[in-house]
Amino acid sequence: MLKLSEVQKQHLIIFTRYPEAGKTKTRLIPALGSIGAANLQQQMTEYTLLQTQELQKAIGISVEVRFTGGNLQLMQDWLGSELLYKSQGEGDLGSRMARSLFDAFQKRAEYGIIIGTDCPGLNSQILATAFQQLQTVDLVIGPAIDGGYYLIGVHRFIPELFANIDWGTAQVLQQTVAIAEKIGVSHTYLPALADVDRPEDLSIWEEIVQQSDWLRDS
Repeated sequence: MLKLSEVQKQHLIIFTRYPEAGKTKTRLIPALGSIGAANLQQQMTEYTLLQTQELQKAIGISVEVRFTGGNLQLMQDWLGSELLYKSQGEGDLGSRMARSLFDAFQKRAEYGIIIGTDCPGLNSQILATAFQQLQTVDLVIGPAIDGGYYLIGVHRFIPELFANIDWGTAQVLQQTVAIAEKIGVSHTYLPALADVDRPEDLSIWEEIVQQSDWLRDS
């Protein structure tokens, strides 16, 4: 088992939030209630971790959880003590993502990938493909159907990709790619997938649950 402070050459960072009722998945509270929305946040994070564990059976990666809400003890009690944990810290989403990658490369990672927990179509095979593609390009992006992205991976620290982006809008992917092209960063795309952010998206998650026994086994 890895030491908690150890970052491997291939490093996966998961951005998530501690599932506290009323403070997470707020756009889904009208459909699910505050407790139901928090439960969904919990389940989707655990499902994402399940995919990373499948990936770890195939390739050597370290996994880090960057969290908001809660604290280190609550996160470890929830997801276990084997993972690296760190608070996302202050700033907009771009600042927090850039900081997490900067830290990873400072700890001698050679490939860094960031994902969230809102995209249940993201599986271990897509993650494996992302790491494989970083062998030949500097940037890999998983486009989200809403105009953002569900995954971003880099072979080196490129802070420009996280500045001057209108986070939370349908322009995020387009703006990021435009910056990459402007500064000459080679890039490639993963399959486009849908996020679960709004009540009309819940059928995406329900389909994943129906196809899997993991909830019944957990």
